[in-house]
Amino acid sequence: MINNGHSLQVTYADDNDMSTLTGGPVSGTYRLKQFHFHWGASNNRGSEHTVAGTKYAAELHLVHWNTKYSSFGAAAGQSDGLAVVGVFLQVGDENPNLQKLLGVFDVIKAKGKQTSFENFDPTVLLPQSLDYWMYNGSLTTPPLLESVTWIVCKHSISISPAQMNKFRSLLFSEEGEAVCHMVDNYRPPQPLKGRVVRASFK
Repeated sequence: MINNGHSLQVTYADDNDMSTLTGGPVSGTYRLKQFHFHWGASNNRGSEHTVAGTKYAAELHLVHWNTKYSSFGAAAGQSDGLAVVGVFLQVGDENPNLQKLLGVFDVIKAKGKQTSFENFDPTVLLPQSLDYWMYNGSLTTPPLLESVTWIVCKHSISISPAQMNKFRSLLFSEEGEAVCHMVDNYRPPQPLKGRVVRASFK
């Protein structure tokens, strides 16, 4: 787990078997490489996707790569190289599945700090219903590669106000620098520009 200066990120080795993605809108097997979060300074602003104008406090991205390529790096530049599952976080009840993550935030509070983070099943962060929208698009951080099959879950997961404030306690700044809290680290929703959005439900 690392504070990379723009988010909290948990990264897996290319050969991990922690989580794979198959079926639905993708062909073949996609392996989880990393997951990270985007969030805002307020509880109704922080997601990179919107649903009928609704905005959420945060959004989780689970980034997978197509194992027909030799590595994540090789897959990232291919049109079918990546699949990202997006999960909205809505402020409400405390989410016990987030507690193991939040428990090590103090260790990675400043930019560049990292720690080992093991035996965490990221599927506990998925909503109970796996209905989704999908479209072909890009990464939301540079270099914005057009290599992503986006799978955005229709249903959100909960996060309490106190848990959300724990995310906001992380820093954009390194140790010894002026304190700059990590908020609004999301890319605003972009125009569709002709992309077709499909749904797994009616």
